[in-house]
Amino acid sequence: MDKRSRWRTQEQELVARWNAAVAQHNAVMAEISVAGGVATSEALALKADSARTELDAVRRQIARLKVEFNSGKRY
Repeated sequence: MDKRSRWRTQEQELVARWNAAVAQHNAVMAEISVAGGVATSEALALKADSARTELDAVRRQIARLKVEFNSGKRY
């Protein structure tokens, strides 16, 4: 497999992770709003923190790929 197809695969996997993380975050936020916002359970707070952590991890990975692309190391 050449570099470009490997990079494309990595990018597609990253897009899939991003979409899954956003969907999970939105679902947890919807649960919190249904539960009453301020009066959320500790389990919901942990789920929200987990979703936010995953979103931040994917965001950092995107930033790394962007730096590689802008520096000329990709494509």
